[in-house]
Amino acid sequence: MFGFVRPEIPELRVRELERFRACYCGLCHELGREYGLAGRSILNYDFVFLAMLLWDGREDCDYEFRRCAAGLCRKRCVCQSSYPLTTVAGYSVILAYWKADDAVQDSRGAKKLAARAVRRFLRRAYRKAAGSYPDFDREVRARLTRLGAMEREGVRSLDRPADEFASLLSSASSLSSESSRRPLEQLLYHVGRIIYIADGYFDLEEDLKAGRYNPVAARYGLTGAQVGDEVKESLLETLMSSVRLAAAAFELMPVSYWTPVTENIIYLGIPSMCRQVLAGTYRMIKKRVPRGNAVITGRTES
Repeated sequence: MFGFVRPEIPELRVRELERFRACYCGLCHELGREYGLAGRSILNYDFVFLAMLLWDGREDCDYEFRRCAAGLCRKRCVCQSSYPLTTVAGYSVILAYWKADDAVQDSRGAKKLAARAVRRFLRRAYRKAAGSYPDFDREVRARLTRLGAMEREGVRSLDRPADEFASLLSSASSLSSESSRRPLEQLLYHVGRIIYIADGYFDLEEDLKAGRYNPVAARYGLTGAQVGDEVKESLLETLMSSVRLAAAAFELMPVSYWTPVTENIIYLGIPSMCRQVLAGTYRMIKKRVPRGNAVITGRTES
């Protein structure tokens, strides 16, 4: 998937970093419990962020120590199964399946074969997730169908396809509490817009070589990987505008257990990612979050 939405880790307190790691591992375990290996294979930071946003402001997180394939020698502190983790696990499987299906339609050669393999690998997990969240499945299918049509048409607008993807992501707010639904919808919309544009710029060189549609190339008429300063400045302004609007929506959401971490992501992590992508210094996610030896005190069970 993507993996652009992550915290600025050096700016997190130790306890906040451990909470984030526990949520990351908790979502991994939830994907494995609900959807098996296929579910765990699609884990990324974007869905961890969504899980934290869906957490009820009145609820803390309960923890437990569990082993996993990434570290069999010792147990790790992870978030216990909960409504937000279960919901996001299902949402992530649905999004991953339809993204693979879209790649089958748009790719050629080896990439097409690889996309078909991924789609087949996810099919059983997808059927279970779609049965649990049929409304979200219909929304994702409809939005990606329209987005695919725009890409095949080669639209020269950056806003139209970005709006379609952003609206898709904002629909994930439908199961949140009444007090946070409207601001969360706006927050997810602008984060989705940021992800789509950042992903387009990140894949620019690869898409141009493969002859695939790229929204940034189409908008600015680019034919090569060399991008001028004016284009970069324009893209940065577009991205920062969405960052500011996402932050404004975030301020209207109720305070929750995860607010210190989500605040770091909104105000530090996402802006830093945008600048790194445009500077060409951004690196995609590692397989797992680096871990220290700290554990979370309080509501932790052995």
